[in-house]
Amino acid sequence: MPADHGALPPDTASRIAEIAHHAAAELPGADYVNVTVTSGQYGIDTPASTHPWAERIDAIQRRHREGPCVSSSRQPHPVHVEDLTLETRWPRFRAEALDSTPVRSIMGFPLFVNGESMGTLNVFAERPHAFGERTRQLGSLFADHVALVCEAARRESQFQEALASRDIIGQAKGMIMERYSMDADQAFEMLRQLSRNANVPLAEVAAKIIEAAQANRR
Repeated sequence: MPADHGALPPDTASRIAEIAHHAAAELPGADYVNVTVTSGQYGIDTPASTHPWAERIDAIQRRHREGPCVSSSRQPHPVHVEDLTLETRWPRFRAEALDSTPVRSIMGFPLFVNGESMGTLNVFAERPHAFGERTRQLGSLFADHVALVCEAARRESQFQEALASRDIIGQAKGMIMERYSMDADQAFEMLRQLSRNANVPLAEVAAKIIEAAQANRR
């Protein structure tokens, strides 16, 4: 199942958009390209797209919870639709896509980092049988690039969250030390005990202590 990656930071989305436009220009047979980022089981966000038809394809997949981009995000190899008019794997997606877009060929490349699916890089063409082995090879390289950008953004987000949690815990610890005349180790142990008893993360306990202290000052 794809992990929940949420919205990408603006600078990351901008970098991914640049890669998508390069891919659309370089991949043999490609008319347009988009990048989808998965969230939960069926959530699909489209941070980069080179054409409205590519966005429309994602909207159809979101509505029906099926399609090549959804399937590609769940497996470690590309999904290839050679001719959408002959496709049988996703009947609801196929019917609406044929009715409302000129797309006939699709190739979806999974964005995998350390065994975790981040989403897909998707390539579209308005003629059937548009993509060959060269498209598959180059598309995989572009997908690897996008995956690394997404992973770097995820690590930066985790780092910033860790810094914020450390600051919150430090602030709460200082309040406990002052109120109960404890040293730093005793105050931290008290926080840990409260966290265990309430079965909630340490940073959340610390945030509630700070919130309560601020409310009492009003």
